[in-house]
Amino acid sequence: MEYDRVQLQQDIHELYAREHAELGERGTLDLLDRARVWDLSGTLSRGGVIVFPHAGVKDCGRQIAAAVHACLDSGADRVLVISVLHAFTDEMETARREVAAGVPHTDFRFCGIQGPGAPFGRSEWRADHALISFRHFWDAETRRRGVTGPEVVERYPYLAGGNPGSLPGIEETVDLARDAAIVSTADPFHHGIGYGDPPGEALVPQEGGLERARASIEAGIALLEQQDFWGYNQHCVEAKSDARDAGQLFTYLRGPMKGRIVDLTFSEADELYKTPKPTWVATALIDWQP
Repeated sequence: MEYDRVQLQQDIHELYAREHAELGERGTLDLLDRARVWDLSGTLSRGGVIVFPHAGVKDCGRQIAAAVHACLDSGADRVLVISVLHAFTDEMETARREVAAGVPHTDFRFCGIQGPGAPFGRSEWRADHALISFRHFWDAETRRRGVTGPEVVERYPYLAGGNPGSLPGIEETVDLARDAAIVSTADPFHHGIGYGDPPGEALVPQEGGLERARASIEAGIALLEQQDFWGYNQHCVEAKSDARDAGQLFTYLRGPMKGRIVDLTFSEADELYKTPKPTWVATALIDWQP
């Protein structure tokens, strides 16, 4: 489904700002407290990975907060956050589609790992929204604890194309990962009318939609468990997952792991896309054990 990418990016930033303001300090700390139902710090201490969503904070904030606690409780001195980088220009989207169609990923100027201080010097990451809520909960919890927390390094891969080891900037990212806890973000299943599914095939989350989402996410997990990077890239196209590059990169960095869904819910997106229901995103908290 085609839409104005520049306007959508602006709308998403406005939505995040509004939701965070509505939460306020009390609501933010409440979600951090509720996230204590999960203790995933051991996964990071053992060299695994935690994946958290980045959809509507009221819907998945507890899952994001759980990742923040895991980082702060892991004992790590550095946290490497492998983030989604969304295609908010037509050129970026065209490159992503052409790579999925088999064009070599290195043919495109966006191919590489971005981020603050990264040797691959592109800056599309600066306008991305994927880590806004993670930063929001991180700032709130470190203030409450009275700590600065470990060093946080953000990296944003784009166009892994089934071969994350060939991404420009990979050597620096490998070095960062050696002594770091790794977390990543993904909204691994987008569904409904606003995402191009025909009205007759679009499922409501509570009426079969979440079951389909779970099956799709588990299929993606299985591909990464096998380190089938190209298969995962193509799976993400079908699932409308935004994590095709991030998933490939953290699996490349950590090697063979076993993944499981810890928690699964959804976030409505019909108002954002100005389309009828059902239009929604599955939000999942995923634990990857080495």
